[in-house]
Amino acid sequence: MGAGSVGGYVGGCLQAAGAEVHFVGRPRTLEAWQAHGLRVTDQDGRDQTVPPGALKLSASVPDGLAPSLVVLTVKCGATREAAAALGAALPAGTPVLSLQNGLGNAEAGAEAAPGLRWLAGMVPYNIAEVGPGHLHRGTGGQLAAEDDPAVRAWLPAFEAARLRLKLHADLRPVQWGKLLLNLNNAINALSGRPLRAELMERGYRQVFAALQREALAALAAAGIEPAQVAAVAPRRMPILLSLPDWLFHRVAKRMLRIDPQARSSMADDLALGRRTEVDALCGEVVRLARSHGLQAPLNERIQALIEAWPQQPGPLAPAELKARLGWR
Repeated sequence: MGAGSVGGYVGGCLQAAGAEVHFVGRPRTLEAWQAHGLRVTDQDGRDQTVPPGALKLSASVPDGLAPSLVVLTVKCGATREAAAALGAALPAGTPVLSLQNGLGNAEAGAEAAPGLRWLAGMVPYNIAEVGPGHLHRGTGGQLAAEDDPAVRAWLPAFEAARLRLKLHADLRPVQWGKLLLNLNNAINALSGRPLRAELMERGYRQVFAALQREALAALAAAGIEPAQVAAVAPRRMPILLSLPDWLFHRVAKRMLRIDPQARSSMADDLALGRRTEVDALCGEVVRLARSHGLQAPLNERIQALIEAWPQQPGPLAPAELKARLGWR
């Protein structure tokens, strides 16, 4: 449900491995897949294509569908609308796994469709649309999900699809660990550069580190210890990001194992004039900080920059981005 880059990649890998998959998404996306098929590739050598005739595509939830698992991959702002559509069409108790950014999607879904079984999940990697019907995973990591019998039953299918999936009794620390990394999405979108090229420049990394420090302070005040979902522990990441370029390029080789074409989905959203997920990322940090008597001014300012982007288009170099943020 919400078959864009993430949903297309996960669903395409599952179908290529033999699972029956129904894709519900935007007509523009589905028309491209209907014309070209769905090709999924990755930085590890995967290259599989599901031909157009084998794809089950729909702009709405098909009548009479009774799936053993729904994978929800809409943007955070569309969660309630998608949940309501699922709740109206699917049998009570249908499990829905939220593979979305942010933290509160499963809870929001449960409020909109209480008859379904809502489960939290996390996608660690970057998926880019590199051509019509061609989705490419440009970074590494493994999927994570709340431990539940409905998801556990699908572990063999995910394994067959070469989609590593780890189950957790408590997913909240993992979600916060991923959110700390996702704070770079806004920087990447504002930079106008591919992800790897942006991270190669210290000025952008310094902003990323500052956003993370605000988030880590708020997490410490809340008594939340974020999980490590990258090659570096969360509380060491700002130190690594702040290193001079020559040293960072040497010690961050695993972090920089990113395909040149990879970019954040927020960059795509800005380019297409769509609503972004910045409130579910930077906004979440601001709210957590305020709830514990702290402030997160840089997260607040970068959120404002993203939300004002249609009126202020154009990529920002590191110095200009810092100036817009009132950098001190």
